[in-house]
Amino acid sequence: MTQRRENYRAALRREQDDVPGPRSTKVTTLESRYLRVTVEVDPDLQGDLTRWVGRPVSSVVLVGTTVLRTLADTVGRVSRPGR
Repeated sequence: MTQRRENYRAALRREQDDVPGPRSTKVTTLESRYLRVTVEVDPDLQGDLTRWVGRPVSSVVLVGTTVLRTLADTVGRVSRPGR
């Protein structure tokens, strides 16, 4: 038990040494009478989300633009009765 505790503490110290410096994080604490929850958001999360979501969103926007242009061209070519 003592060996395991010492290994855990040593790992925590190594992990703290690996961190170059304090990073700004967004911390939100939600408290109620029986429960307290703290949520910490990594500032690098925004960059990760942009990387993960960027290409699919760009593809959807491109397809939507193409569809709208095609519809606009088609509607523009249709001759209207009475004109």
